[in-house]
Amino acid sequence: MTFKQLEAFFWVVQLGGFAHAANKLATTQSAVSKRVQELEDVVATQLFDRSQRSARLTEKGEEMFLIAKRFLRQRDEALEQFERPEVVERRLRIGMTELPAMTWLPRLVNAVQNRYPKAHFEPDVDDSFRLREKLLSERLDLIVVPDLFEDTRLLKTRIGTVQNAWMCKPGLLDGNAKLRVHDIAEQRLLTQANLSATGILYDEWFKAAGLAPVERITSNNLVAIIGMTVSGLGVSHLPKRCLRPMIRAGLLQVLHVTPNVPDVSYVAVQRADRTSTLVTDVVRMARECCAFDRPFQAASERP
Repeated sequence: MTFKQLEAFFWVVQLGGFAHAANKLATTQSAVSKRVQELEDVVATQLFDRSQRSARLTEKGEEMFLIAKRFLRQRDEALEQFERPEVVERRLRIGMTELPAMTWLPRLVNAVQNRYPKAHFEPDVDDSFRLREKLLSERLDLIVVPDLFEDTRLLKTRIGTVQNAWMCKPGLLDGNAKLRVHDIAEQRLLTQANLSATGILYDEWFKAAGLAPVERITSNNLVAIIGMTVSGLGVSHLPKRCLRPMIRAGLLQVLHVTPNVPDVSYVAVQRADRTSTLVTDVVRMARECCAFDRPFQAASERP
């Protein structure tokens, strides 16, 4: 059994056909077919049901696909430990919530491409819970999310902290007044939904005071929440340093509320059983690039 045979078989299944696999592997369809046939000869088992027009797996073929996937991943991880960064060629699937994406994501992409020019960077912006599920199901290699999950299957590295503040359109509330939790609970709140880790943080803050918001508009889109706040639709809890330009421009007003909602720590998370030299190095770069104090940072900008 060879890696070429396993690779040909894997990509036929993954891409749904011999022609697609041949294109992926930069070879001919007959060569891919030959490698798959050789693999079937080695294991003395038919892996594809050839009575069908499409490349459908037999029961043993499904077992072999899992084996091939595991072997190829272990091969890639082994090669990463010995190859020079400039020759590592691999998909790098990174998921993150909206705030990192709208601040320092371009700098991370630039740093990764400079160190690993042949790596194919695939960012995915989503809410915290869906990102965690994608990581656990191996659809992502790494995620950057608020540190509100406890899961023994995951390996977390703290990379930065966000200080938030309650804000509204200037004049909607008295910006000099000292407000309490119940004052905020009585307002129309513009918050992230319950699929957001920060949304959960707000709920816990209100519950600790024995209160529940009277009226709420929820969205998983941070830009939409900022826009609704600027328009005067309600009060929201937003990243303070990131939005300083809008505060200085008089578009937003910071409210003085006690007690404070805790700051949000962000972590880079990978599967504990899928550690990789490449992903570990990207975590290091994420820690260096992480800066929530400026929106839409230039790729070459330094913190």
